Amino acid sequence: MDKGFFVDQLRLYASKYGLTVSDELLETIVSKATFRVISKGERLAFIGEPATTAGLVLNGIARGYYVDRDGNDITRGFAPEGALCMDEGLFGYDGYLCMWEAIEETTVMFLEVKAVKELIRNDNDFKDIWITLLENGLRYKIYRENGFLVENATERYLHLKKIYPDLCSKVPQRHIATYLGIAPESLSRIRKAMKEE
Repeated sequence: MDKGFFVDQLRLYASKYGLTVSDELLETIVSKATFRVISKGERLAFIGEPATTAGLVLNGIARGYYVDRDGNDITRGFAPEGALCMDEGLFGYDGYLCMWEAIEETTVMFLEVKAVKELIRNDNDFKDIWITLLENGLRYKIYRENGFLVENATERYLHLKKIYPDLCSKVPQRHIATYLGIAPESLSRIRKAMKEE
């Protein structure tokens, strides 16, 4: 795979978040990474496996999900293009907390957690990137928690569509329903009321 292409992709994602990143840093990141195309339905990580690697979705969509006692899967979140996946190790967890799978054919840039932490400690520009990613992630987590406390399912669905306009047409509705904390039938009713079906 062409390293120049991946540098360009990272530059595009940095721009999306309002970051200015030097070509030198982008080349350093790419040189430490491995890249893989993951087939639709293929697992990237399993619950409890050592969380020594983190990923950045370059194209496609990954999904993190839990499995309850009855064997049902419950979507924790989605990682569309430009989003982190398999990121538990970056936050100090020894093992993956959820399963990770490709929803469609997905290209992922993998970085060893140790290499990322070394960049955070030793490169101020990368530290600024990390702070921005943390702020965005925390902002999203606060909104998601708030949504479950004060919004109804329709409002949560509308917010998901606002943040990820293309996601709802690419992801199976059962995964969106579990992400919203509702039954697939309830999501179907919401979509019918909005004339989406």
